[in-house]
Amino acid sequence: MSYTIDRTITDADFETVDARTRKALVDAGFGVLTEIDVKATMKKKIDKEMDDYRILGACNPGLAWGAIAAEPRVGAMLPCNVILRGVEGGVEVSAIDPQASMAAIDNAELIEIAGKVRNLLTAVVAAI
Repeated sequence: MSYTIDRTITDADFETVDARTRKALVDAGFGVLTEIDVKATMKKKIDKEMDDYRILGACNPGLAWGAIAAEPRVGAMLPCNVILRGVEGGVEVSAIDPQASMAAIDNAELIEIAGKVRNLLTAVVAAI
């Protein structure tokens, strides 16, 4: 089972894909809670060069509320990360597959919520 939902965007640069990703997330009811510029962090911390790489920590508050209510420790696995990564020929967008990440938790209600989130994230990635 794959653990991400992926798409490579070939018709836009990194910052444009970032903006399109954020819009698609908002349109699907998510907000971006965290952002990590991995490229800048690696350069600053260990003086290593790498292609563009950004992690967006996305959250759909209603579904997160339901997930936490169903399984209080699930917050250790939140938010839903979406990465943007410069690759040859474009920008790869990868969103976590919440069904894959929640598979280790024996909670039917949580798995149902994860399925809803997976459907939304699949639509987000397709909309970019």
